[in-house]
Order: sequence, then C-alpha cells, then structure tokens
Amino acid sequence: MRYLLLCFLLFSSSSFAARIAIIIDDIGYRQSDKAVLTLPPSVALSVLPLTPLGKAVAYKAHQQGSEILVHLPMQALNGKTIGPGALTNAMSEQDFKKQLEQAIDSVPFASGANNHMGSLLTQLDKPMHWVMDALLQRDIYFIDSVTTKYTQAGAIAEKVGVPLLKRTIFLDNDKTEAALELQFQKAIKLTATQTDVIVIAHPYPETLTFLNNNLHRLAQAEIALVPPSKLLPISVASKSDTSLLQD
Repeated sequence: MRYLLLCFLLFSSSSFAARIAIIIDDIGYRQSDKAVLTLPPSVALSVLPLTPLGKAVAYKAHQQGSEILVHLPMQALNGKTIGPGALTNAMSEQDFKKQLEQAIDSVPFASGANNHMGSLLTQLDKPMHWVMDALLQRDIYFIDSVTTKYTQAGAIAEKVGVPLLKRTIFLDNDKTEAALELQFQKAIKLTATQTDVIVIAHPYPETLTFLNNNLHRLAQAEIALVPPSKLLPISVASKSDTSLLQD
C-alpha cells in the first residue's frame, strides 16, 4: 500500500503547478521518532543535533531518498531548555561557531537547516550572521521556521546569500484529528493563491498517522509533494499563514 501511495505521489504529480513541501522536525530523542521512516521520501526530515537517535534516523532516511535537514536549537523568549547544540546570545563568537559546526556535523547528509525554537535568537543580528556565514560555507540552505514575527533570520540569509525558504503553516500545534484536518485543508487552499507552501510538522504519532492516511489527497488536488530544495530559487535549485510559536 505504501509503495502504491509513493508511486502515485511521485508520478502523477510531476506536472502539477502547485507544490507543497512538508518538513518533520524535532527528530532524535524518542524511539517513536523512527516512525518518520514510514513516510514517503518526498517528506523532508529535520533532525536535532547530538541526539541519541538522530544520526541513525538520518542515515536510514537518506538511504530511502529523504532530504535531511539539521534542526538547529536556538534560544527562545520563554526560556525553555534548548538541548544539545544550543545556540544562545550569551555565547562568544568562537564558542557559538564551534557549537554550530558540531551540530551540523552530527547530522549526516544535511543539505538544509531550520531553527528549533529561536523566538529570541532569530531576532538578533550578530548571531544570525554567524549562523548564515556557516551555512553558506557548508552549502546548506535555510528554512526560517518563523517562531516570531520579528525574525531577522530570513533577511540576513538573503543578505549573506544563503538560499532561503520560510515556513507557511504549522500543521500540528493541535494534534487532534479535527485540528490536523483544518490545517491540512488550509495548506491545500493556500496553493490557490501562492504556488508554493511550506508545512512544518512534528513526529507525533497522531501527525504521522494523519499524513500517511491523507497525503494521497495532494495529488488528487493536483498539488505536488516535493522536498523543500525543489522550492529554492532557480539560481540555486529551483524560490503566509504566519501563525507563530511552535517554540
């Protein structure tokens, strides 16, 4: 059944004008996170650095054809614990860059990055320049998760020359079936007014079950499910509900 779904998504959607990219982030801590490997490879996986399961999941997902991102932990306004690889405004430039390099190196095959939390750090000019300088050197694109409307991450990425995308919708701030359906419909409807939509979701069992049961509806709506790199500007590869705070 999964093979038939994958074939349907890959081959019937190749000529569709509207495109949706889905990124599952926060991967790396829970054994249940391995269930992301049941999703079609067109769904990208963003892996938290220096986590018990992150490297193994990234290897396996890459083997299956999935696009891998590193989910960079950044300081939030609410003071939440950030976890391994944390980037904060209290760090020196040297410590910040060393931590950032270790984070990237811990996630094999990462071709992209997006921020984990970051409602504080993404507002700050200097740390965001340090992030973007490192990503540019590593040829890694950036997706601004937009956890604050005051984010400077996108503007600085563009200034530095890092290929940039921005999150359109969080799918699962509410994990109930009704809420997931509402956000999924919203993403589909947005393709009528903007060609490309970027959805961020999380490896909750409810979310993964919903996606496996409903992704076929994208092709039925003549929407291609693509890895996020396919939405990048032509100069690099091919370039919003701003509901906030999946911090």
